Amino acid sequence: MCAKATMEDFEAMLNESLEMDTPSEGSVVTGKVIAIEAGQAIIDVGYKMEGRVDLKEFANPGEAPSVAVGDEVEVFLERVENSRGEAVVSRDKARREAAWDKLEKAYADEARVEGAIFGRVKGGFTVDLGGAVAFLPGSQVDVRPVRDAGPLMGLKQPFQILKMDRRRGNIVVSRRAILEESRAEQRAEVIAKLAEGQTVDGVVKNITEYGAFVDLGGVDGLLHVTDMAWRRVNHPSEVVTIGETIKVQVIKINKETHRISLGIKQLQADPWDSVERDYPLDSVHKGRVTNITDYGAFVELEAGVEGLVHVSEMSWTKKNVHPGKIVSTSQEVEVMVLEIDSAKRRVSLGLKQTLRNPWEQFAESYPTGTQIEGEVKNITEFGLFVGLDGDIDGMVHLSDLSWDQRGEDAIQEYRKGDIVQAVVSEVDVEKERISLSIKALANDNFSEAVEGVKRGSIVTCEVTSIEDGGIEVIYNDMKAFIRRSDLARDRADQRPERFQVGDKVDARVTSVDAKTRRLGLSIKAREIAEEKEAVEQFGSSDAGASLGDILGAALKDRD
Repeated sequence: MCAKATMEDFEAMLNESLEMDTPSEGSVVTGKVIAIEAGQAIIDVGYKMEGRVDLKEFANPGEAPSVAVGDEVEVFLERVENSRGEAVVSRDKARREAAWDKLEKAYADEARVEGAIFGRVKGGFTVDLGGAVAFLPGSQVDVRPVRDAGPLMGLKQPFQILKMDRRRGNIVVSRRAILEESRAEQRAEVIAKLAEGQTVDGVVKNITEYGAFVDLGGVDGLLHVTDMAWRRVNHPSEVVTIGETIKVQVIKINKETHRISLGIKQLQADPWDSVERDYPLDSVHKGRVTNITDYGAFVELEAGVEGLVHVSEMSWTKKNVHPGKIVSTSQEVEVMVLEIDSAKRRVSLGLKQTLRNPWEQFAESYPTGTQIEGEVKNITEFGLFVGLDGDIDGMVHLSDLSWDQRGEDAIQEYRKGDIVQAVVSEVDVEKERISLSIKALANDNFSEAVEGVKRGSIVTCEVTSIEDGGIEVIYNDMKAFIRRSDLARDRADQRPERFQVGDKVDARVTSVDAKTRRLGLSIKAREIAEEKEAVEQFGSSDAGASLGDILGAALKDRD
């Protein structure tokens, strides 16, 4: 009984001793390199156990293995004994476990970690962080896209841990965050030394459509295209090239965003300081067309001084025409200075003012009454437009087409392209109008016919037509119409049929209308006037003479 108890106690003590001294699988133990053979290091991990580790596990990425006999190293014990009776150990896993502990602490403290890029994978690179492998996305390599990552491979450098999950074995790091932080510190240091208005040297790093980025020694400034020169710059490449060292002036510094605005033109004299002196009003200068818009053309008078020729000031005669039809880009033109606004840096120019006003020239060459010839350019409801010298038009109004026809009827005889002759009746230079008359080429039959004829005159006419409403007569080749009510004093005699074509009749002129070209005639008015005249001359019925006697005596006396 006693012997049995002693054996049980010894067995328990032995098991307890083994459990205390033998390391558990899955832990990191310290061993000693006792030999190196066949590309492996033989490590004594104690407890009468030895294991083998490939030499490559002792090498950092891009470096040769660093291990020698006698070195004490930490290894990960995977199994106490394999089929050959050796312990299964791993140097990589030991380093990884130690690295994870260190990395978790660094991640919690937001501290930088050191590593080396050793491989390329889809979407980025692999980084060795002292045994733990992390993923470096391509967007996190640098502040700008990297075309060749070769120089960065195997180079020990700091990284920032963005995300890590030990259970899944995932670590994401960033090199860009380190560079941006360093860059921010460097920018702050450089910006602190800069002041607005200061002139500095810089190197052109990049050119865009709107300007160029200039490196001022660790911090970039923007040189906007409008600050490159006083003149118009279509593209920054006209002024600067990448890699060029240039002098710039610091225009503005934003301390919060660290943005710096630069300028080159500020280092040069402002040409606008002498514009009013060099370009007085109404003076004529040569310039170059730099830009054409719908509303006009910009003309450069000198570098930095541009003026606008509004479309209304481009041509005397071409109205509602696009400026590109009159001038072209880079064309040299003569312009007149019309207005200067130095505050707004604007110059109004005129192109047509350098040429003589064609209406003034026409008025000098073709005074009123001059006969001209031209082509019918257009026909409207109120007249004809005729092309004249100087690329201008004159208008023949409906009322100036014919003496004898209504204007609406006379205009039907003309077609676009017809060559017509006319007389200049008026030239209004200010309103740019020229009035022409075609009917002025012929004699005014009406004026000739009624010359000397006044209202109340007695004229002899010839009957040419008998109508229900009256009779048509002709006087000096001019037709007139006597209405039925004007054919006689007595109503019984107001009958058109009592007249015959060819009869000669005397009528009194009741109106002479030169505007409507009508002569008013009345036989009735003549008879009443004769009666009145006879009564006044020979007495009245109250004096004992009858109306028949008076009229008979008057007629006898007239004969």
